[in-house]
Amino acid sequence: MQIENSVLQDLPITTILLFWNLFVIFFISKWVYSFAVKKGRTEHSACYFGRKVIHFLSGGLTALLLPFYFHEPYLPTILALGLALMTYSTHKLNKLLYWFQDPENYYEVDFCIIWAAIVFFTWFIDNSFWLGVVPLLFMAWGDGITGVVRNLKYGKRIKAWEGTYAMIILDSIIGAKLGIAGIIAAIITAFVERIEFLDDNITVPLTALAILLIAKFYFPWLLAPITLFG
Repeated sequence: MQIENSVLQDLPITTILLFWNLFVIFFISKWVYSFAVKKGRTEHSACYFGRKVIHFLSGGLTALLLPFYFHEPYLPTILALGLALMTYSTHKLNKLLYWFQDPENYYEVDFCIIWAAIVFFTWFIDNSFWLGVVPLLFMAWGDGITGVVRNLKYGKRIKAWEGTYAMIILDSIIGAKLGIAGIIAAIITAFVERIEFLDDNITVPLTALAILLIAKFYFPWLLAPITLFG
């Protein structure tokens, strides 16, 4: 009964976020792609910008709202898996959403699946959601900022140090929510992201989560939040 009440309580915000995510995917991301093309960016570069907009405004923003508005993991998980199915089907049906999907990989599908899995499983360890949210923000915002910085300078997907430094700074700010362990995870995952042949939508959040779980069970004092501003 308690779970049913929590699901009903979370249904309105989940509905809002469903429409918000679809709006980001089909309108905001597409507008960013078109704007980048008009400014002289290649289609590949513009697609990359469209992809990172979804990282920030869809996956990242939704994750950030979990600790404040959700009381269970089931609806957020279903939402993410629904988006995974949608993005997977466009690949299989050869009807790509060209403004952010790359025909050569399924990384956005991996993003949704990992997002769902981490939200679901970590809630049973820490129902404040933060243990799962921080790794997801590393994936969504940390990896997002590194892609934007590199794309602005090089106009293509490339592993360059400028992006790594930006990721370390942003993720360290995010990671401070979970103390020294969060900052350690931020730095390590920024270097993990540089591994070219692995999908960082998988390696970044899973590496961060592994570090945070070790801290939680063996060094809990490392998880004390750090206030960086004020």
